[in-house]
Amino acid sequence: MANLSRFDPFHEMDDVFKGLLVQPLRFDLEGGAQMRLKMDVTKTDDTYTVKAEIPGVARDDIHVTVDGSQVTISGEVRKQKEEKKGEEVIRSERYYGAVSRSFTLPQEVDESKAVAKSADGVLTLTLPVKAKGSSKQIAVN
Repeated sequence: MANLSRFDPFHEMDDVFKGLLVQPLRFDLEGGAQMRLKMDVTKTDDTYTVKAEIPGVARDDIHVTVDGSQVTISGEVRKQKEEKKGEEVIRSERYYGAVSRSFTLPQEVDESKAVAKSADGVLTLTLPVKAKGSSKQIAVN
């Protein structure tokens, strides 16, 4: 009598599919907490708009650097939580960490006109595209 087994066509191809599912960046902070930096980038004719979720990061702890078409967003997270029952501390938790993300845009950004705003844990960057340099033909004498 023959043994029956279920045929799974994808079992042999497990290695091929590994790594195809992209997960958001995850940052491990002290104390086992994790912070993720999620972003949306949109473009109009002459401006890129970046919306990055940075919950729990104070406005003064957010740093944005623009170098040509390279944009870097970084922040420092500091969390403290303490539960008291009367005068006795029942539990105290704190963790610290840094989060950073860099990306390159297809066109260079005009750093002098870039604007960054932070509200309700969302950083909004308005990054105007640098005007293309007008070419000038030089006469050869």
